[in-house]
Amino acid sequence: MSERIVDARGSFCPGPLMELISNMKMMSVGDTLELLSTDAGSAADVPEWIKKVGHEMLDTKQDGEGTWHIRVRKAK
Repeated sequence: MSERIVDARGSFCPGPLMELISNMKMMSVGDTLELLSTDAGSAADVPEWIKKVGHEMLDTKQDGEGTWHIRVRKAK
């Protein structure tokens, strides 16, 4: 299992979600990904997409610099 970091800071909807989706397609089941995004919409869009497709949300938090750290695990 591996962990991947996708830096989508500075891009806006739907950019961060599209980057997450393209990276998830290349990952193996059980791998984790941390999406870095400055687009506040990502904090709502990503969990909704993860639930819809059946992957696992691990964590969502915003740091003091306004970057969202969204961690997910590929479940299928």
